[in-house]
Amino acid sequence: MSPLATPARLSTASSSFELDFKARLHWSAETDAGIEQRVADILVDVQQRGDAAVLDYTARFDGLQAGSMAELELTQAELKLAFDGLPAVQRDALQAAAARVRSYHEAQRKASGESWSYRDADGTLLGQKVTPLDRVGIYVPGGKAAYPSSVLMNAIPAHVAGVGEIIMVVPTPARDKNSASASRGEKNMLVLAAAYVAGVTRAFTVGGAQAVAALAYGTATIPKVDKITGPGNAYVAAAKRRVFGTVGIDMIAGPSEILVLADGSTPPDWVAMDLFSQAEHDELAQSILLCPDPVYIDQVQASINRLLPEMPRQQIIARSLTDRGALILTRSMEEACAISNRIAPEHLEVSSRDPHRWEPLLKHAGAIFLGAYTSESLGDYCAGPNHVLPTSGTARFSSPLGVYDFQKRSSLIEVSEAGAQTLGRIASTLAHGEGLQAHARAAEMRLKS
Repeated sequence: MSPLATPARLSTASSSFELDFKARLHWSAETDAGIEQRVADILVDVQQRGDAAVLDYTARFDGLQAGSMAELELTQAELKLAFDGLPAVQRDALQAAAARVRSYHEAQRKASGESWSYRDADGTLLGQKVTPLDRVGIYVPGGKAAYPSSVLMNAIPAHVAGVGEIIMVVPTPARDKNSASASRGEKNMLVLAAAYVAGVTRAFTVGGAQAVAALAYGTATIPKVDKITGPGNAYVAAAKRRVFGTVGIDMIAGPSEILVLADGSTPPDWVAMDLFSQAEHDELAQSILLCPDPVYIDQVQASINRLLPEMPRQQIIARSLTDRGALILTRSMEEACAISNRIAPEHLEVSSRDPHRWEPLLKHAGAIFLGAYTSESLGDYCAGPNHVLPTSGTARFSSPLGVYDFQKRSSLIEVSEAGAQTLGRIASTLAHGEGLQAHARAAEMRLKS
């Protein structure tokens, strides 16, 4: 018997809406204390024992019995072999997606990633120098599922930014973790091929907190990186949180989210399937529909009921929609936009006849998908913009992964002799006011009188 999916039915006209709405949105980003302690122990162990600790944890958690780290490193020849061995349709799709992602991020680099400078009237030069990071690590999930799209979305903007080395880690758990003979786990050829297409420098079949630790601290085999990007499970998220400061990180990702603003003009089956597209990730994923048409909401619920039995991951979808999903009746599309801004969703679909009418009202979202034909899944794989997006309301203050995440900016200052006469007096006055006499003297020494 197929499971039932019963998203909460809410109405903004109800007196209990605010309480019901907040209860449905609530999700705690706090990780289990036990996970935090285990992650802390793993990080310390890898920092102290390096490769030996990584091998031990890989054997324990992934069931891969490797005698050395060399057995866990994927060569460029292996990556190319994986690419060459794919069916032609998969090779073509991978290259087409990579080309669109690269094209988008090259445009992004030209728009905001160039150095600049100007000179004042007195000859002082002021500006900004933009340089890429030397080495980054990308974490690619590889436990319950494999994500070649994550390889493209993390590696290509780093490559476009000019990063010198891109180190990929991906868990490849053995089917039988109790087998002492398992030296390599289940490698996904699309993931390896994506690494080849995206220009990954080195790749290792390790995952979990131990992989994050190896990237953050470096081992005899895995080089220390400057920044770690990419999603993972609770252990990976906890590890990234703990190593931040030693290295940079992209974000701490929460469960996947989709919010659909619908005016009732899109086929309800399309919207139901879009809600499924995030719900199928895991039980904690959130799918919400905002619509001012009660008849249309009924139609979407009917589509959910009819289509769910066809889904291979129907159990996960049903649990996600029942526990965290919502179909919300609003008074108007304007009110729907206002509620969307409160939620600040990861993925926001504007499923409307005239999406550009509503887009100016939308301030907070990781990515905005305009029009009935723009399914969120196209953004996940091949539209071009990055699919690594802020979750859990963090779109209020953070942005999608991009070229700018793999660059840093240095200020340029060249003060002319004439400029030092003006700036020196200003700096001297302020420095004396702060009680920092050496600062003041350093500026005063450049003054002519």
